[in-house]
Amino acid sequence: QVQLVESGGGLVQAGGSLRLACTASTRTWRTTLMAWFRQAPGREREFVAHMTWSGEHTDYANSVKGRFTVSADNAKNTIYLQMNTLKPEDTAVYYCAAGSTLSIRGDDYSYWGQGTPVTVSS
Repeated sequence: QVQLVESGGGLVQAGGSLRLACTASTRTWRTTLMAWFRQAPGREREFVAHMTWSGEHTDYANSVKGRFTVSADNAKNTIYLQMNTLKPEDTAVYYCAAGSTLSIRGDDYSYWGQGTPVTVSS
């Protein structure tokens, strides 16, 4: 099966930046769409951003638009989430996901990484 591994999480101060990475073991027709979700303690999983490997399409949640940027390094089978101007409300475990259709719904994604925690202090 496809394996996704996230990295880059940590503790940062409000206003700071962090870059997350997600490396996919393989690519298939089921992994044409890559996404980032997050889940804070006691809250539901939330869509953050998604993109195609080609960069043809990107989309962002309104809460992160203008602050976060997704990108891909196809040679390394890796996508990134550049997180700038971080806020305490961005604190969550961030998950990488892969699917075959444009969607902001977690259930539409077939593969998930283990998650990497991000904590933003005030």
